Amino acid sequence: MLFKNIAVLRGDFSIARGLDVRVEGPKIASVAAAALAPGGGEPGCEAVDGAGLLLMPAFYNAHTHMPMTLLRGYGENMRLQDWLGERVFPFEDKLTAGDCYHASALQCAEGFMHGVVSHTDQYFFCDDIVRAVAESGAKINIARGMSFFDELLDTETYSAFQEAKSLFDGSNGSHDGRIRVELSLHAEYTATKSLIAAVADLVHETGAPLHTHISETQDEHEQCKLRHGGKTPTQVFAEAGVFDNGGVAAHCVWATEEDAGILAEKGVSAASCPVSNMKLASGVMDAAMLYGKGVNIALGTDGAASNNSLNFFEEVKAYALLQKVRFSDPTRITPAQALYAATRGGALAQGRADCGVVEEGMRADLIAIDLTSPALTPMYDPAAALVYAASSRDIALTVSDGRVVYRRSGAADAAGGAFPTVDLERTLFEVNRAKERILGQLAEDA
Repeated sequence: MLFKNIAVLRGDFSIARGLDVRVEGPKIASVAAAALAPGGGEPGCEAVDGAGLLLMPAFYNAHTHMPMTLLRGYGENMRLQDWLGERVFPFEDKLTAGDCYHASALQCAEGFMHGVVSHTDQYFFCDDIVRAVAESGAKINIARGMSFFDELLDTETYSAFQEAKSLFDGSNGSHDGRIRVELSLHAEYTATKSLIAAVADLVHETGAPLHTHISETQDEHEQCKLRHGGKTPTQVFAEAGVFDNGGVAAHCVWATEEDAGILAEKGVSAASCPVSNMKLASGVMDAAMLYGKGVNIALGTDGAASNNSLNFFEEVKAYALLQKVRFSDPTRITPAQALYAATRGGALAQGRADCGVVEEGMRADLIAIDLTSPALTPMYDPAAALVYAASSRDIALTVSDGRVVYRRSGAADAAGGAFPTVDLERTLFEVNRAKERILGQLAEDA
């Protein structure tokens, strides 16, 4: 693929114009002045006219639960614990492997439409999630979520633990590195000391990072301190050794300065989920404090059940604005910081050092933005325009590992459809069929 005479968003969020960007396989082969770029027009090489387009890094969703697209809108206006206990957990008990496969394919398609090419996920039926992601051309950092409430734990008979090991052994690094397997504790409040210790042993055995929820709500944070002699969830997990290989701590809304120091020391990224945190009234992460301690911050949508969309431009804007209003400081977070969290920060949170920047040798995870959009005219500061004014309607093309995975309506008909890697008609049918089946089962249980 060759992007001819296109504008490129640099790593410092300035724009370089009049470039040719050549993609070979999954990587960017060259970024050069248009007159000097090699080739173009060889058989099998798609040439994209870059006139009026801006090529920028794609987005990395650093915290989500992909099959929860099936629960979009199912539980509304509820507190977190009520929402989980009364709506989410009963619904999830009815999910099948096929349900999770189709719901994950739906998230891949929706993500592509919003410029997302990679997901950090924690759930179950992980083999089926991996299959959907691999077929779509997306990337994933996948972890089998683990919760346990009894002190007596036999890891040989605890199915989630065995599934986590099997997933790591069978899928880590597969599909040219697009699939990365992590370990997961759902949260401190859903784990006993025995489970935390067992996961810590597995962390050391596999070398895998950890993906978990940390201090999402004030009640979760304070109840943990009561259970553990004043220790926060971050402190409990760090002392147990589960963060020894780094990872992702989702939310961190109520994280303390001491927590932030621990996360930075352990190489754990904080995944802010501003829209979900607003919807569930969980609070607002203190991003400036975390940055000050050296923590990498990435952005996540959380599951579609608590968002309810995967609109990443919306997520980036909410992240920047919430910091300003929460702390009554309009200078609190810069547009460049917000955009970095959505792109390079997210890639680094996933351990993908070769992603998140439009440079030679990097993975070709790209979004082509329509600069002729009324919302982007005039443009003074590219980062500010993309954070505050751009929307998913301005995405003309999404590329994952050098493969076109989304084309805006209008360009789609001549190029194999808007979603060339996802059978969207079948996916929508299967997701709606699963919804009706599960609602019927829940009605029978009532």
